[in-house]
Amino acid sequence: MKFPPKSKIGLKLWTIGSFLGIFTLGVLFFVGKNIPDNSNYFSTFALLLFILLIVVTIALLYTINSQMDNDVVESYLNDKVNTLEIELEKAIESSEHKSIYLENISHEIRIPLSTILGMVRMLKNTDLDLDQKAQVEIAEYSSEHLLQLINMILNNSKGVDVDLKLEPVPISLESDLTKLFKIFEYQAWEKGLDFEFKFSIDKKNDFLLLGDIGKIQQVLINLVNNAIKFTNTGKISVTIDHTVTYDDLQVVSFYVKDSGIGMSDYEQEHAFSNFEDRHSNDLKHYRGSGIGLSVTKKLIELMGSELKFESKENEGSTFYFSLQLQKTLNVIEEPPKETPVLLNKFDYRFSVLVAEDNIMNQKVIKFLLEQHGAECTFVTNGLDAVNLYKVINYDMIFMDIYMPKINGYEATKIIKNSDKYAKNNIPIIAVSASAFEEDIKKAKEAGVDEFLAKPIDNEKLSGVLRKYTLKKEDRVS
Repeated sequence: MKFPPKSKIGLKLWTIGSFLGIFTLGVLFFVGKNIPDNSNYFSTFALLLFILLIVVTIALLYTINSQMDNDVVESYLNDKVNTLEIELEKAIESSEHKSIYLENISHEIRIPLSTILGMVRMLKNTDLDLDQKAQVEIAEYSSEHLLQLINMILNNSKGVDVDLKLEPVPISLESDLTKLFKIFEYQAWEKGLDFEFKFSIDKKNDFLLLGDIGKIQQVLINLVNNAIKFTNTGKISVTIDHTVTYDDLQVVSFYVKDSGIGMSDYEQEHAFSNFEDRHSNDLKHYRGSGIGLSVTKKLIELMGSELKFESKENEGSTFYFSLQLQKTLNVIEEPPKETPVLLNKFDYRFSVLVAEDNIMNQKVIKFLLEQHGAECTFVTNGLDAVNLYKVINYDMIFMDIYMPKINGYEATKIIKNSDKYAKNNIPIIAVSASAFEEDIKKAKEAGVDEFLAKPIDNEKLSGVLRKYTLKKEDRVS
């Protein structure tokens, strides 16, 4: 037993034991002093003293035992807390390593993928026959689909089940989803299946809607993938009906129907179970329910709706849900025919310094910029970009983030702090396949004016060039 006691209970027990000891000694002293010299009295006093000593001994033994029990429990709990803290630290560290690993892998995949997309878009602008155009279009759709899946995997790695939030933007469902369905159309054809998709729209009341197009696409990807996977012959059909409207809301209903193997009663009952919750012995039952349905169900519930289905074994399944989406003030009109647009009224060719260490990406950026009238000079690292900027005047700089010698962040800081930039500042556009929030934040802190993610979207590039060439036009005038 330790002294002084560490717990409140131990301190209390020690206090009681000490009090009893002092009380006993006091009684002995008082009685012994006043007892008459009589053997009967002495015998009685000895008996009482013996009983009192037994009581005190039992109390002290109880105190000692209780304190020892408390010490054991306290020691056990402290060890358990320390063990849990160590395990928690290891779990957090492991999670961080996995997140960093996925981010790095995502970055490595996006670099060659951006080159593929760039080359495909370059190929689209050459003279192609109808078959070649269709093949190039499928390659572009598939690359964009792959890019979307990479982003989706990265988001899942950051705990979307915990921090999942809606990100509504103005969308045109027919325009935004047609490309996605084209990809599935090709996949279905490869398997010998018919695939059709149709939009039921009231053209007089066709507005841009506010919705999370990323999550809507993710839901449809899961549902259509399952339909193709579990259908061996027949047809897949997707219907999107947004003819129902009231006040400022549009009701959009989605139907995904297949003629596949369907689901048994058992499979229907467990269709929305998480894959990890299913017993290994039960996996043989899951022929047609699809392991992505639990995620799909959660996404649809997040958007304020419910995923429903009807299925019959060996005849097929239909999954459907409806969303209420806010209408915007913009009525969708037929898009005007594309015409060449000059970036400025003087029609000058503006000069661009491009810092990019990947040769293939250099070709893609060169093609995109030259389409807009740019004259490009390329360097492969941040140090060369800084040195070239010092001796040659440029209208704009495109700066890759991750380069040898000096990265894009440091090169931007050096240029921004130079005397030349103070006299004649020019826009610096960060370009990177690593388009995470942390990268964008660091780029902004370094002083970049805009951030473009690879693969570069041509419309976003055009918007950036228009924005900063107008400033140049003002300087010329």
